[in-house]
Amino acid sequence: MDCSSIVHLPNEILLYIFNKLNVIDVFYSLVGVNQRFDQLIFDFLDIDNIPCIFHQKYINDKSQHDYILDKICLKILPRINTKIRKLTIDPYSLKRMVNAIDFPQLYSLSLLGYQIDTISSDLINGPISDLLMNKITHLTIDLNIKKEITRENSPMIFEAILFFGKYLTDLKFYQVSSESNLTFFSWNNQNKECLSSTLNNLSIYVSNFDDCLYLLDGRFQSLSKLVIRIEMITRSLSNINKKEKLIKLKSFSLICEQCTCSYESSIVPLLRRMSNLEELSLQISVRRLRSTYIDGYQLFNDFLKYLTKLNKFNFNIHSYIISGIENNILSNNDIRNSFINIGYKSIDICADEKLTDYRANCHVYSLPYLFDEFLFMSNCFQGGKFNNVKILFMVDRIPFENKLFKIISQDFTNLKTLIIHNLESQESQECSSALITFNNLITLNIIDAHSDYAIQFLNENITYLPSLEKLITTYDTLTHITGYFTNDETRRNCTKIKYLRTDISFVRPKNFNSYFPSM
Repeated sequence: MDCSSIVHLPNEILLYIFNKLNVIDVFYSLVGVNQRFDQLIFDFLDIDNIPCIFHQKYINDKSQHDYILDKICLKILPRINTKIRKLTIDPYSLKRMVNAIDFPQLYSLSLLGYQIDTISSDLINGPISDLLMNKITHLTIDLNIKKEITRENSPMIFEAILFFGKYLTDLKFYQVSSESNLTFFSWNNQNKECLSSTLNNLSIYVSNFDDCLYLLDGRFQSLSKLVIRIEMITRSLSNINKKEKLIKLKSFSLICEQCTCSYESSIVPLLRRMSNLEELSLQISVRRLRSTYIDGYQLFNDFLKYLTKLNKFNFNIHSYIISGIENNILSNNDIRNSFINIGYKSIDICADEKLTDYRANCHVYSLPYLFDEFLFMSNCFQGGKFNNVKILFMVDRIPFENKLFKIISQDFTNLKTLIIHNLESQESQECSSALITFNNLITLNIIDAHSDYAIQFLNENITYLPSLEKLITTYDTLTHITGYFTNDETRRNCTKIKYLRTDISFVRPKNFNSYFPSM
């Protein structure tokens, strides 16, 4: 970085610039330029929380990476070691940095981009185990999954939980993935001995409902907050204790990745056990046969009346009716009034008020909408403000039309990932006068969608995607709508794509590289 052009800028502007830069670039390029720069960096930047993540360009160049790391470890960390309380670090620098200084104030460690195979060797048996046992109370691990987690290797995850749970009060296991789908961990651990008497907060993804029950069967004696994402909820067939009250649990968050038929048999009995719950977050999709939508009255009778200490309830509940009866379908006003009458006024609803092929959808959610994803959106959606949402999953048997995507582009301003499941062709593909723009959309997954949706999003006369980097679609659809990579109307939205996944492998044909210059 050339510093000559900014040396004479006022301190306020310099601090603004420094805060916008990666901390690695600040430490490497700006520390040592002059005394004024050093004072600004060490006295005014947030040294309390260091996000020390190397850019891929440094990681790919080992000599450059080692040179920068040497400067940070030898000349910078010793000057700030008493100030650092939180540290975020990648696996390429972990061992070197944790051995560089003592970190006397460090209590929170976030590890980004770890591979599942290295958890045991690097963390449990590696040189940082002493740090974790003696200083760290808050640990976050974001896994970078490159191979599938199976029954054989998932115990590595829980070996780490067994180890860390003895020393921590807060543990989070998440996943960083190059694709839009998530990977879930499975436990099936029959050992009922206490794993931790100190762990208060746990955040994790698991495969099935039994894994959730295992985590709540008493082996974490002090657990007061559980944030859990479950791939699939089905009726539990295990002999886990499903009746004991969970009196220490004060906060519970549940997100289910797939539509479930086990709301009454699994979710409701679990929530009734949480008699001292103060905060509840629930995002589920429920498939119901010959029934009606879940409304406020049902939630109250199912579990809310048992949670007498509950003071915060965030929810997004999707009901999917199959083989429904027309007279049983509740109206939007009926559903709204049912929530108002049980004390929940800040809600919104979008629901089909008549059946289509004996099927119907309803979404009811609390406001403001706090989830970072919206799952199972259907054509009944009418709009709203969803500035927090980064992931949107749309599915329906009725085609999604241009008008709906226009609404979504205006209401989901920070949307980064869009997944569409819809095999029905659009009724109209006429270009509207106003171009639809998704400024922040990075990932588009249309592999389970009709080819019309590829035209909808890749044709620059219909939609503009200035940030699109990842595309998941079928090869036939891709070649068809791009005219074997010659069509200029779909070229602009493809120029920044760095990752392309199709349903089949293929040899790059003529014009492919020029059509996708960023790959």
